[in-house]
Amino acid sequence: MASNDTATPPHAAASMEVPLKIGSAPPPKYTGGGGGFKKHALLDVLLRVLLFATALVGIIVMVTSKQTKQIPIAPGITVTRDAKFNHSPAYIYFVAALSVASLYSIITGLVSVLSLMKPGGISTKLQIHFVMLDALLLGIVAAATGAAGGVAYIGLKGNSHSRWNKICHTYGSFCFHFAASILLSLVSSITLLLLVWLSLYVLSKKIARR
Repeated sequence: MASNDTATPPHAAASMEVPLKIGSAPPPKYTGGGGGFKKHALLDVLLRVLLFATALVGIIVMVTSKQTKQIPIAPGITVTRDAKFNHSPAYIYFVAALSVASLYSIITGLVSVLSLMKPGGISTKLQIHFVMLDALLLGIVAAATGAAGGVAYIGLKGNSHSRWNKICHTYGSFCFHFAASILLSLVSSITLLLLVWLSLYVLSKKIARR
């Protein structure tokens, strides 16, 4: 009789097994990092490599832009004139800005690679620092590109009101060099802008997941 009193009905045993199975396998929780953030960190590294390449090539092209020409000043009289980037303060500033961008891309690129090796990827604090520094460097490079572009336009077209003569019809190779360098600097500026947008996007994703 005692065994019959303590026996559990079949329907009661079945009802007890269901919550045990449900409770034994809780849904996985998000722990930070993840494949999405890893992809963003890899894209960050690639953009910094592109920034280094464009800035370095732009420096080399500008520094090697020297051209020497024989300029006639009178019938049968010519003088030798050189065209160099360091003859213009705007070009000196341009080369200095690209040099800073090149060095900055090396340092931040190495930091990004080291962060990529960590399980959580780039930390939020480091991402904020990247945003501030990338935006600062973007302003520097963009200003240098604009200043060099203004001088380049005068060299190409001249300015009759200020009596500034154009020189690109004489120093064709020199003008080609600084035009290519300015184009590369423009690519560097766009790359920095993309880095700022990428960092802000990753930060917004991290804030939304909290």
